[in-house]
Amino acid sequence: MTSETVPGLRRATDRQILIPRSAKAGPLALPPAPRLAELEAVEDAADEIAAAVMAGGPRHATISCIIPCYNEQETIGDVLRSLLAQTRLPDVIHVIINNTDDDTPEIARTFAGEHTRTVKGQKFVTEVHVHDMGVNPDKKVGALNYGYFLSRGHDYILGVDGDTTLARDVVERLELEMTDDPRIGGLSAIYSIDKSRYRGLTARFLVAGQRAQFGAFNMDNLLRGRNMAVLGGQCSLFNVRALEMVMVRHHQQAPWVRDSEVEDSKLSLQIKDAGFSTKISATARAYVGPMTNLRALHGQQVKWNFGAIDLFWPGQRGDNKGQPMHPNLRLRWYENISMIFNIGSRLGFLLLLVASLSINAFVFNPIWLIPPAVAALLNLRLALAMKDKSASDLLYAALAFPAEMYMWIRMGHFVSAWTQFFAQTDKDNWAAQANAEKGKGSAYVMPLVVLVAIVIAATYAWSQQSIEIQSAILSLGWPILYIATVAQTVFMARKLFRRHRGFQV
Repeated sequence: MTSETVPGLRRATDRQILIPRSAKAGPLALPPAPRLAELEAVEDAADEIAAAVMAGGPRHATISCIIPCYNEQETIGDVLRSLLAQTRLPDVIHVIINNTDDDTPEIARTFAGEHTRTVKGQKFVTEVHVHDMGVNPDKKVGALNYGYFLSRGHDYILGVDGDTTLARDVVERLELEMTDDPRIGGLSAIYSIDKSRYRGLTARFLVAGQRAQFGAFNMDNLLRGRNMAVLGGQCSLFNVRALEMVMVRHHQQAPWVRDSEVEDSKLSLQIKDAGFSTKISATARAYVGPMTNLRALHGQQVKWNFGAIDLFWPGQRGDNKGQPMHPNLRLRWYENISMIFNIGSRLGFLLLLVASLSINAFVFNPIWLIPPAVAALLNLRLALAMKDKSASDLLYAALAFPAEMYMWIRMGHFVSAWTQFFAQTDKDNWAAQANAEKGKGSAYVMPLVVLVAIVIAATYAWSQQSIEIQSAILSLGWPILYIATVAQTVFMARKLFRRHRGFQV
């Protein structure tokens, strides 16, 4: 007898959703499965695919696009327009709205229905569906998994954030790369930020900093065999077979897990573990929504940093076993180690400079100009590698001071995330970011408060020492700082002179 004919026996690969009989079960106990009526289109698509397979001939790949939305009334229209202007339309587009209290549903519904587009004589047809989940305790993860269940009859799932617009050929380029290499489980676009939409000195400064940050991350991934550390939710194409393999291997009811601060990084690791590769496209390009104030940027970056830390250590959340040596985490380790050097060299120089000036012992040596000069050249070379570079990008890099200010901001995010980790606080960073984007919370000022406190405490402690002890501290501190700075400069110089192989970010 086969497992199909014996009640109670199933194949290991069969996916079945189980719900509890208890009336006490809360919403978190229920998987984010769509209503049966909403699966009819999925079943029709699956039947068509099955018929093509039985016929034995090749067929076109099918792509379902899912867009999780949370208060995206300012951007969802542009996102959908960019998708409907693609040279290869997705076969279906699902806008999945959750926990929203603005006009996102009403704006999205103006795009609902069938859309056609003819490109070079080839006709494409897609249909936009809008699903309002209402209150969803799993937030973005719940919306993504809801979209997966709607899309499981297709070959690929294109995940696009509700504030990400796509270049007109992104879907076509991603599909070409995925169909060309079936080993790819997930393929990310190159992310940048459309700087033309933002005004104001603070917003333009932060946008320039985030463009440089994204550019450096993209270039690092491109030059590592195009192996992508994180298949970001902003714009990534997933092989449904890879997602199903992840679910089987990890006993999950859906691809994205809710017990991680960085659901995209977690899924990227799992796809790699399942034997698929995670790649970044060399040409497909998407433009994400930036954080235009310090409060929102702090909420986003702390969540990202804390989520990465969470992946390093075992047993932090759910079944996260921790994989510090995982190939997808090598770049994360490099970022953390590099940030430790940045904090140590900058804070050390500041304290030693103040201490030396206090006893008239500082002697300027031009050699200290070399590290910032190398850093400025590195930033400038990266700016020149941007596909849509502008004068603001070049000035941000060449002037050095804006990039240095942004580095101090990033160091504050880094310290905040590690402090939260070591304090073992049970904080919902998703909610913290959402509140920060709404203009709530003051956590973003805490790194500055800590810096001021350190300087004041160090100054007081310094003033209590004898001149002999002060001289001894300086004679030991400057050489240590010198050695650390030399090592950091060597690493920057190595990145400065490495070949970019024609890649543009």
